[in-house]
Order: sequence, then structure tokens, then C-alpha cells
Amino acid sequence: MSELRFDGRVAVITGAGRGLGLSYAMLLASRGARVVVNDIGGSMAGEGVDPGPAAEAVQAIERAGGEAVACTESVATAEGGRAIVQTALDRYGRIDILIHNAGTVRRASLKEMSYEDFDAVLDVHLRGAFHVVRPAFPVMCKAGYGRVVLTSSIGGLYGNKGVVNYSVAKAGMIGLSNVVALEGADEGVKCNLIVPAAVTRMAEGLDTSAYPPMGPELVAPVVGWLAHESCSITGEMLVSIAGRVARAYVAETEGVYQPEWTMEQVQAQLATIRHGAVERVFPVVPSGHMDHIRHSFEMATRGADKRPV
Repeated sequence: MSELRFDGRVAVITGAGRGLGLSYAMLLASRGARVVVNDIGGSMAGEGVDPGPAAEAVQAIERAGGEAVACTESVATAEGGRAIVQTALDRYGRIDILIHNAGTVRRASLKEMSYEDFDAVLDVHLRGAFHVVRPAFPVMCKAGYGRVVLTSSIGGLYGNKGVVNYSVAKAGMIGLSNVVALEGADEGVKCNLIVPAAVTRMAEGLDTSAYPPMGPELVAPVVGWLAHESCSITGEMLVSIAGRVARAYVAETEGVYQPEWTMEQVQAQLATIRHGAVERVFPVVPSGHMDHIRHSFEMATRGADKRPV
């Protein structure tokens, strides 16, 4: 099996000063990519600025024989997002790969979550993704090539107590990724989601003593493949946790068609509605949105044709 490399490619990785982002940056750089290491070096709550982590990541890459440049602009603003992408264009003249990994955590129950903490987390995770995707996407489309990897979470897929801001942001990332995949399909730009879990700073305060090995290096190869030119999927989600890699996807039951409904009929049909034997998956690309509508309309048409006259 030949080694998958990134020679000639330029990657922008947000939150790359530590943890998962650093593992991604080290891997891509070791395979030939020139990397923009973006990290403001703040606390896990997103407070403060420290150029140290980004600079140290660049030094580590260079010591290993790679090439990188540090950028300490914040993804939390549109101006910061543009500056991050512009760093790649100014330094290397192109951007081929965008990995949005930057994230913060501010914990509180739904009853106690402040609007400030809700917005602060969305600003980095979800709005931050848009802030870097928006300037990078047209450049990739013009070049006819791009790989975008956004970061969701099992908290976005399934929710989690005490972090409604984080869960909302990570769920919203699914919609953003799907649109990038759809609009990039004819432009040579692919976009997928990584749903990672690793023991990093984000796990501070949690009891991880019973966890199996969950280092960032277990996730990095999955992200590396999603960022590579050989990546054959788009509009999908890959889970990576403790060495397990899986595909996550949205599925529907076949459903039940009736020309009209009462509340009582919904209750009576609920078991069939929820647990139909047929599972329907509508892939995002090329036309999951329309396929969903088309299938629903076809059920209505078939049902109408079966009505007695």
C-alpha cells in the first residue's frame, strides 16, 4: 500500500496548537502538507490570548522536517476567519484543505446557561466554522479542488447534559457540512464531518481513569484521509473514538401514508411509524433533500391510487 501524501497541498487547521488539532497538523505536515497552524492559545472557556501554543506547534513541525506558519487570529469573528484563510494565501498562494477543529467549553445546566456562554461557544464552534468556510470555499471552487473537514460531536448527534451550547453548535455543524458538500459537488470540493472523541484539555474535570486508550493520534488518520485527495466520500460523518471508526448517518423508517390523519390515528399507528421494517437513507449528495421529498410524494401518489373510487 503506497503512502498517502500531501505534497504541494496547503492546509489550514484551526485549534491546531494543542490536542486533536496539533495531531492533525503534525500528521499532515509529516506527509508533505504546508500547514497554517491557527490557535489563539486561550483557555478552554475561550478566554485570553497566548501565541505560545501556535508557535510551539510550528516549531515541532519544523523540527520534524515539515513546513508551517502560525496564525493567532480568532475564528469567533468574520474578520478573524478571513485573516486565517488569507494567511494561507499570502504565505503559500493557495488553500487546499480546511480543517475546523477549534472549540471551547462553557458548562451549565439548561436552567442556568447564560446567553453570554451560549453565544460564546457557538461563536467558536459553529459561527467559527462559517467564518473560515465562507472565505475559503470560493477560493477552492475557483481552483476546482478542496477538502473541508468540520468537527461535530456525539454531543451534537445525541445531546449531552450540561452543555446545551456545545450540543447545539455541533448539531448545527451537520447542516453546514451538508451544504458545503452539496454546493461543492460540481466544483471539486468535498466536505465531511469528523465526530471525534479523545482525552484532551476538553476532558479536564472528567474522570477518565476507566477509559481505554483515547489519544488524539487515534483520530488523526481518519481526519487525514478525509483531507486527502483520495477521499471518496462527501456529505458524510465518520466517528472516531477509542480506536473505533464508524459511519454515522440519518435514517428514516418507511413511514405510513394516509390521505388524512386524526390525533387518535397517529397514536394507533405509532409503532409502525417508529419501527417500520424498512430503513430509508437519503445520501446528502447528490440529492438527499429532493430524494426525501420525492419518496414522500411517491408514497402519497401510490396511496391515492389505491383509494376506492
